[in-house]
Amino acid sequence: MLHSRKLQYIDEIARCGSIRKAAARLNVASSAVNRQILALEEEFGAPIFERLPRGLRLTAAGELCVEHIREVLKNYQRLESRIRGLKMPQVGKVSLVATVGLAAGPLPSIVARFIEKHPRVHISMRNDGGTTTINAVLTGEVDIGLGFNIPATPGIRTLANFDIPVGVVFPPGHRLAKEEGPVDLVDVVQEPLVLAQQGTSLRNVINLALAPVPLPVEPMLETNSSEMLKQLVMLGTGLTLLNPLDVITECRRGDLVFRPIADPYTRHQPMKLFARARAPLDATTSMFVEYLMQEMMVLVGELQAKGHLPSPERAMGITQPEGYQEGV
Repeated sequence: MLHSRKLQYIDEIARCGSIRKAAARLNVASSAVNRQILALEEEFGAPIFERLPRGLRLTAAGELCVEHIREVLKNYQRLESRIRGLKMPQVGKVSLVATVGLAAGPLPSIVARFIEKHPRVHISMRNDGGTTTINAVLTGEVDIGLGFNIPATPGIRTLANFDIPVGVVFPPGHRLAKEEGPVDLVDVVQEPLVLAQQGTSLRNVINLALAPVPLPVEPMLETNSSEMLKQLVMLGTGLTLLNPLDVITECRRGDLVFRPIADPYTRHQPMKLFARARAPLDATTSMFVEYLMQEMMVLVGELQAKGHLPSPERAMGITQPEGYQEGV
């Protein structure tokens, strides 16, 4: 390696919060890991970790140190990928994070098709809640992120925006599912409802949609799991509000029916593809980003054809990705 193993030690301890756990994952002695920490703290003249009764926590100096370490490790991985690419084209790594709904929705089939075309590319994918999706990109743990309602954040650059409206999800046999076109929320709120939990970004969008409804809204169940909401609708427990990408797989199979919401209740969930502002994307990640954007545009086109999305100008706002090379 071109860098010391102590960088890996510090990074692993920061992730585990414990010298013992980090040592076990690295397959080294705890004493060896501890010596490296003490040596680095002596070199810096400042503690990297705060010693707590149940583990370690990064100090302010430690936060700066780990940010630098992860950038160094990420650059080393890029170097390895480029050197391998000289000997074997299309070998590389892509790391991404997505919100739970996307990871359980359209992403698996998109990733599967990409792997089929590029079998020598290794993909590392994780899913997080909406509030934590951005953190993995900011800290350099992953290259790119995809999620709904991602706020503008210093250190993050937007690669693409997609404006996806929330609609109503029905079981196939429901009387309102048999009609076509936008559905009036006044009719929907008189049915049993299962909704996203209060405080989630999706529920905030739903509350905005429901605000003009002149009837009280009292869901039978609230949860932060979009997968559970879909299962409950299929079981006939109640109706829910999600965006069409959340249920596109189930709608294709005929397990669920999606109908857009009629004006003036329509509200949108912005979906963002993003990366770190100061971290250029390598060739493999650029290739994946380009593929992902093309696939998302195909999905948007499919949903527009079904009447689930408005016109292309309102449904999609794509910004030119910085740092990726088209056609790589």
